[in-house]
Amino acid sequence: MIISNQQEKENILFIVNPISGKGNQANIAKQINKHIELKKYNVLYETTKYKGHAHEIARHYKEEGIKKIVAVGGDGTVNEIGSAIINTDISLGIIPRGTGNGLARYLSIPLNAKNAIKILNNPSIRIIDAARINDKYFFCTSGVGFDAHVGNIFDKYKKRRPVNYFIATIREFITYKPKKYTLWFDNHKKKVKSLLITFANAGQYGNNIYISPDAKIDDGLLDLCILKPFPKSFMVPIGLKLIGRTLNKSKYLEVIKCKEITLKKKKKTKCHYDGEPYKVGKKIEVKILPASLKVMIP
Repeated sequence: MIISNQQEKENILFIVNPISGKGNQANIAKQINKHIELKKYNVLYETTKYKGHAHEIARHYKEEGIKKIVAVGGDGTVNEIGSAIINTDISLGIIPRGTGNGLARYLSIPLNAKNAIKILNNPSIRIIDAARINDKYFFCTSGVGFDAHVGNIFDKYKKRRPVNYFIATIREFITYKPKKYTLWFDNHKKKVKSLLITFANAGQYGNNIYISPDAKIDDGLLDLCILKPFPKSFMVPIGLKLIGRTLNKSKYLEVIKCKEITLKKKKKTKCHYDGEPYKVGKKIEVKILPASLKVMIP
């Protein structure tokens, strides 16, 4: 829906996922109209209808020559749109409306819709790295093991709330067994037994849960994070380190900075990219894509 037709203005497209987070996006168009500078922008508004639709919409408008696209949703919506505009001159905006909002939190984009919209009126542009795992792109984290296992379970929940993720994590941790992997990274080989392996472009999963606090989203490197098996009694201390951004100081976490990673496992495995479940085969290839996405930030 075009709210204004004056062609001397710049077009800005808002792609809204109506079921992100708590699914309460009914008044977002009114907030956009109220807080965006209508003297500066022609506002276009699209609503997604199914998984993958945000990607399709972004690709269509990319071909139409749009220069600003705003994701109104969670990390899944951000991922769909971002992956459609990698290595273009289109800038991505974010109004965080999801459960974790990992990229928004990392880039200090306000979780409050009003404040996030106002940033778009005079934004700074930050060029960040993206990464690819097999044929999928990600901007925060991807990985295999326990977090992917919980993510696959959480994805089936009707109500995707942080408390449900927390409950699923505790329940599954009791019975989950570490897995064996073979890794190749920047011409090195390593065999490991780990609870999880995360490929971190940004430092956090979402909800300010940091797997690799020192990860930088624009350094041209991935943080290969290997969480080694630890006693069940250490679950709370490890959890506190994740929240307190100090897991990198734990003897159970090994972090290796690299550009390309190949992972092999004897059996097919579950994976995630920016929290989205992803089934893969016995081999995974991960690669950093330096300076490939423009993002509008405070």
